[in-house]
Amino acid sequence: MQKATNASVNATSNKSLSVIIEVCVVVLLFCIFFFCIVVMLHIFASHRQFLDTSRYILFASMLISDTLHVMFSVLLFHLTMAQVKVALCLCFPLMFISTATFRNTPFILATMSLERYVAIFYPLQCPAAWCSDRIWIIILVLWLLSCMFPIIEYSIGQRYPDVNILFALVLCRPATVNTSPIQALFRTAVNVLCFSVVAVIIILTYVRILLETRKMRQDKVSVSKATHTVLLHGFQLLLCMLAFTMPITETLIVLRAGWSADEIAFFNYVCFTLIPRFLSPLIYGFRDQTLRSYIGKIFLCCSSKAESSVRDHIKDNLCPS
Repeated sequence: MQKATNASVNATSNKSLSVIIEVCVVVLLFCIFFFCIVVMLHIFASHRQFLDTSRYILFASMLISDTLHVMFSVLLFHLTMAQVKVALCLCFPLMFISTATFRNTPFILATMSLERYVAIFYPLQCPAAWCSDRIWIIILVLWLLSCMFPIIEYSIGQRYPDVNILFALVLCRPATVNTSPIQALFRTAVNVLCFSVVAVIIILTYVRILLETRKMRQDKVSVSKATHTVLLHGFQLLLCMLAFTMPITETLIVLRAGWSADEIAFFNYVCFTLIPRFLSPLIYGFRDQTLRSYIGKIFLCCSSKAESSVRDHIKDNLCPS
């Protein structure tokens, strides 16, 4: 009996330690990501020339979408880890924003691919919709499309007349909100459609751009840089699209590794939700020469201010008034 009690206590202690480690990892990744995003958005807001280029406008829109998704998904992750129950009237908006922003990123990636394709192959005959002053219309359409799918998904769910939606407390996670088989079928169909359309658009446009880049430019450095960008972009897209196959990966992990449900959920969340969003600043921000120069100026300015503050502090201590 004593051994069973000790084993139970050890299991509880190990689980608590595992939860603490997972929460710390998520918080650390979120802080790094949020810092990078704030720096990027500050540069966009401070320099007008970025808002006159369609590519940067789409990039800023993707950063905002990724930031919203990470913020709400991290909030939902911590609520689930802490086993905190919230009212359904609060859970639905949280799940809605998380789902809409999750699907919005692949749409923006496909749109950025099309924008690059149009800019390279039709520089003198660019359609009016792709101009910087009208690209907002395309962004608005993408947001409406991203919001339309979760609205339909939630509206076709089961109804519980005996449940008070204002006061019913639940664990806010997809399994709680999406309980109907028809919702699962609709979600699967939408995921397959999104995967197919976005994958075809990005593969065709970037392969064509890569081939044209190799043909037009003889500079090996430029060709190598373009190749690496395409590979990184494809890796990010792969991670985003693999999130649509979470049920399959969960089944394979259970069969092969025998992980617990919490470990599988954490693995899928980090690999298929956080990492693709963290790659966005790396691929489109730090690899962009113009943005990189502004980022370097910000860090140099911050470091010079810090050094000046330290020198003033030392001076005040050495020479008190």
